[in-house]
Amino acid sequence: MLLWIAVGAGIATFGIHNIHEQTGITEGGVIGMMLFLHHWFHIPSGWSTPVLDITCYLLAFRFLGGRFIRISVLSTLCVSMFYNFWDLFPYMLPDLSAYPLAAALLGGMFVGVGVGMIVRQGGSSGGDDALALSISKVTHWRLSRAYLFTDLVVLGLSISYIPLSRIAFSVVTVMVSSPLIDYVQNVRRQPQPETAGE
Repeated sequence: MLLWIAVGAGIATFGIHNIHEQTGITEGGVIGMMLFLHHWFHIPSGWSTPVLDITCYLLAFRFLGGRFIRISVLSTLCVSMFYNFWDLFPYMLPDLSAYPLAAALLGGMFVGVGVGMIVRQGGSSGGDDALALSISKVTHWRLSRAYLFTDLVVLGLSISYIPLSRIAFSVVTVMVSSPLIDYVQNVRRQPQPETAGE
């Protein structure tokens, strides 16, 4: 389990580091809400981010239980470790700032596959995942719909200070990552062949 969580964390953070950070295309969720609060209310990110994450995890504890929280501690540590690891190196992919649609599509694929692998193991990469999983549990929505809901709400608020053209590419990213997370989480495992003598 820990191996697949680490692989997922590595994939997701590789895409965020090498694509999102270079191009300025982001997703919604906790990071988007943090930027919104900082811009309009001047709330320091160092305060808003942990408050938002803790609130999401408290909801997750209420609806998903303690096991989810324990696994999420491991997965968030892996995510943090890989963020720090990739920061040791220069960007490993070409700068796609001149091709924002390509950046949005490719970035969404990295996030979708990586986070999907983490969620498949029963954890989360941050408060965004915890919130989406809680909404999915309560409303019985597909996970992709819960992700889209939270991300699009935050991106909608962000239109108040981010150019619409930039938001549009962020919407493309979440339209790619959300169904991919859902797919990777739910893809059927191949049945194990029966051994002789059973």
